[in-house]
Amino acid sequence: MVKRTRFDEESCPVARSVDAVGDWWSLLIVRDAFDGSRRFGEFQKSLGIAKNILSARLKGLVEQGILDSDYALTPKGEALFPVIVALRQWGEAFSFEPGEPRSELLDRRDGKPLRPLEVHAADGRLVTAADTEVRKP
Repeated sequence: MVKRTRFDEESCPVARSVDAVGDWWSLLIVRDAFDGSRRFGEFQKSLGIAKNILSARLKGLVEQGILDSDYALTPKGEALFPVIVALRQWGEAFSFEPGEPRSELLDRRDGKPLRPLEVHAADGRLVTAADTEVRKP
């Protein structure tokens, strides 16, 4: 069996985040938790995932403090909302053919889709990857 590469001691925040929730099952479990799933069977039915894999992923998300023991999102888990929205919006833009049906994330108040996420500098201006740099320790 191949041993999983760990990134929990990396100096890069992206690497540490991937270590916590980087596999697709974990992110889809978090997505379903945002959609209201709380029971093992609900996650399994939604995802069509093997019980042993689901059990391991749920255990890991609980150990990471992303879900509590009842599989509800913790504040740390709820902080993943922008990540899920960003993945959803990227998928909407690049993973569907025009007119192809897909689920939608809507604002409960007005029933309209969310505006695309943007990244802003501390002074409020819009920034792109070209406007940033990574300073390593």
